[in-house]
Amino acid sequence: MRQASNLLRGVACAVGLCLSGTAAQAAPTVEVLHWMTSGGQAKAMKSLKDDMESQGGKWIDTPVGGGSSEEALTKLRARVLGGDAPSSVQLKGPLIQEWGALGVLQPIDDVAAAGKWEQALPKSVAATMKYKGQWVAAPVNVHRLDWMYANPAVLKKVGITMPATWEQFDTAAAKLKAAGITPLAHGGQAWQDASLWEVIVISVGGPAFHQKALVELDPKALGGETMQKVFDRMRKLRGYVDPNFSGRDWNLATAMIMNGTAGFQIMGDWVKGDMTAAGKQAGKDYVCANPPGTDNAFLFIVDSFAMFKSKDAERLAGQKLFARLLMEPRFQENFNLAKGSIPVRTDMKLDKFDSCALAASEHMAKTVKSGGFAPSAIHDMAVPMAVKGAMTDVVTKHFNSDMSSAEAARRLADAVKLARE
Repeated sequence: MRQASNLLRGVACAVGLCLSGTAAQAAPTVEVLHWMTSGGQAKAMKSLKDDMESQGGKWIDTPVGGGSSEEALTKLRARVLGGDAPSSVQLKGPLIQEWGALGVLQPIDDVAAAGKWEQALPKSVAATMKYKGQWVAAPVNVHRLDWMYANPAVLKKVGITMPATWEQFDTAAAKLKAAGITPLAHGGQAWQDASLWEVIVISVGGPAFHQKALVELDPKALGGETMQKVFDRMRKLRGYVDPNFSGRDWNLATAMIMNGTAGFQIMGDWVKGDMTAAGKQAGKDYVCANPPGTDNAFLFIVDSFAMFKSKDAERLAGQKLFARLLMEPRFQENFNLAKGSIPVRTDMKLDKFDSCALAASEHMAKTVKSGGFAPSAIHDMAVPMAVKGAMTDVVTKHFNSDMSSAEAARRLADAVKLARE
């Protein structure tokens, strides 16, 4: 956790700066720092902006491109150090706790109580929105990381179906290759490599192993035989991507599914949001399924917005309005229909959602009961940034080299140990 602490140490010295007042605004005002900038994500954010403005609020948009949190968090640290914190920031999991510990987050208990958030959310989600028992963030959705997508026209052309096992996946990949089609659409970015790896961790090892290795960070699990099998499967999958994958954004990999140049994509359900934005329909233009080995697993990611302290009356009013809107059923429906995720509220009807979203909702309920509802380590729901970074470095080095599985597992255990010191 040393790296994360170093990154935030300077912020702690400037906490008082972010409490200073700002110029008065004529309306409840919220500045939102986020990285939801691709097609479906941008559409979802526009629905949020429209909601805010329809209620008489003022929206200041501060997007950070690239689809990843690192650049946004760098910008956030600079803003807080400069005494100019945004009103609200897209934050997840342990990061909410880290910023809460610095004393810079604004409690919104009154909003949560009025909206009965405690009754509407899964307990594991509600806990991550609080710091020392106070609500400081509002959740907007639940993403599932472990999804597999395909173009049904491509499957039919090659004579294959959605594989239920990795052996079936290998057979399908061979047929796709023979037909001149890339078996696996993938973008060569470190976070994408690590996202795929986390799916394989829970696929090969199961939810209990994922908990032991990627949440509890047990050294034996990180460096043992099961992890070596995970890297064996990653090496196999590396052989299924095209030569031009390096540096490709995830949404461009999704385009390969839509245009029929690739067979499968394993990625979170924000893929579905981009397909919806492109006019594609679930069950017709694309199909979704559990990746092999994940019938009892659900790697969850909850997008949420944390509120940062201010003495400005209009900004405080804007935060309360913004937080209330985030949890209203109408917004949860509009936002998640656009983004590809499902509402985080458990008390909503899903009449307007497609077959993939309905399957996700049913699978979430099933895995919450069975214990397979697992927080994604790679997507900031389970471990500190330093640990996530250590994992990602080892995974992407393995994926892009001839490193053995045994060496990768050993390096993984060592890197995580060092990151925690």
